[in-house]
This record gives sequence, C-alpha cells and structure tokens, in this order.
Amino acid sequence: MPQPVCAIIGAGEGLGKALATKFANNVFNLALVSRSQAGSAAALHAATTITPNVKFFQADAEKPETIEAALARVAAIMGEIHVLIYNCRGRFTACAPLDMTYDALTKNFNVEVIGALAAAKSVLPAMIKRSSGSVFFSSATAAYRGSNTHPVYSIGKFGIRALSQSLAKAYSTNGVHIVHVRLDCDLDVPVMRASYEKRSKSAYLASTEAVAEGYWLTHLQPKGAWSNEIELRPYGETWTY
Repeated sequence: MPQPVCAIIGAGEGLGKALATKFANNVFNLALVSRSQAGSAAALHAATTITPNVKFFQADAEKPETIEAALARVAAIMGEIHVLIYNCRGRFTACAPLDMTYDALTKNFNVEVIGALAAAKSVLPAMIKRSSGSVFFSSATAAYRGSNTHPVYSIGKFGIRALSQSLAKAYSTNGVHIVHVRLDCDLDVPVMRASYEKRSKSAYLASTEAVAEGYWLTHLQPKGAWSNEIELRPYGETWTY
C-alpha cells in the first residue's frame, strides 16, 4: 500500500518543522505548503533527512484559490491527503478596536478563516468518501476571548474556531476527525526564546516537538472517543483562559 499523505499549510521553521518531522517519522509522505520554498526550508530539510517523499507546493493563505490549486496538485502528484494541518497565523499587530482598518481585518480574516475554508473544501470530499481522515486547525487562546489590544488577531481566531466547530458538527459522523488546537502558550522558537531570556521565564515556552506530539496523539484517537477541541500548554504556563 502507498504511504499516507500529510499536507501542512504553513510549514515554517517552528511548529511546522516539528509537525513535518513527527509525521515523517511515522511513515507519512509530506506535502509542505507555504508562500515560498525558503519559508519551508527548515521543515523540508528536517523531513527529507527522514524520508525522500517530501515535496514543496507554493500557495498564499491570503488567496484561497492558491490553496485550492496547491492541494489539488498534492492529490494529483502524491495521492489523496489523509491528514491536513492548517498552521497559518494572521498578523499579531496591536491596535485599539476602533483603530482597526478594513484592510488589516480583511487580510487577517482571509488568512485565518477563508484560507482554512479553502483547505477544508479541498480535502473533505475525499475524506468523507473514504470515511477517514484528520483535519487540524492550529489556533490560540485568542479564539476564546476578545482583546482591547489585539482585536484583529482575536477576530480571526474566533473565526477559525467557529469554522472548525461547524465542520466537526457537520462531518464527524462521516468519519472525519476535525480538531481545533488551542495553543495557550508561546512556542520555543528563536524569536520567543530571545524575548523570554530577557524575562527569565524560558521554562514557560512550549517545545514545538512536544506540541507536535499532541497533534499526533490526537490523530491516533479511536473514532469511539474523539477530541474535537484540544488545548496544549507547558506545565509552567499561567493559564490565560
């Protein structure tokens, strides 16, 4: 039998790289999707040290038609997608709610929600037909609360949670596991590590490898007991919700 395919949209040097490594180590072929191959260079290198069956596909999450086209190419070249991970994030720019611009809100909504919908539309019909498959939406605690300092980001995360819940309620009975992953933490990536070292709180950063393990274990859940929303945080994190 051919190896299953995992497509990761937003395969950057942090969590994207860890996810690519995790699924490659578990005998998946990898389709890595991002705006540029340079953006996925770390994930590509890490995955190809494990398996040769790794390919890059270009797409821009702000343009849903490019997501659809990229995932169509994945299916045509590599085969049907068994796991989809939508790991894109809109801009985390501070402003007061009344200072939000229409352009900033539109761009963020395109990345967080419309791009995620395009990805789901691309893979769910085949998953429903097979009665199997996993779809993960990477998210944050902002999906659970509004913000007086980062309202654009919060609105986008509210939207992706609503989309994930709606898809799960509609298609879980067809055998497709759809999961909203709330990351209630900062990830241990270079830019955050530098920030935390200044604050002497590096123990509170979440290992990207440990977070990727959480995705993998959720993928393995039997149909009789699925989690459709999970939260992940390091043990030292001060809970923010």
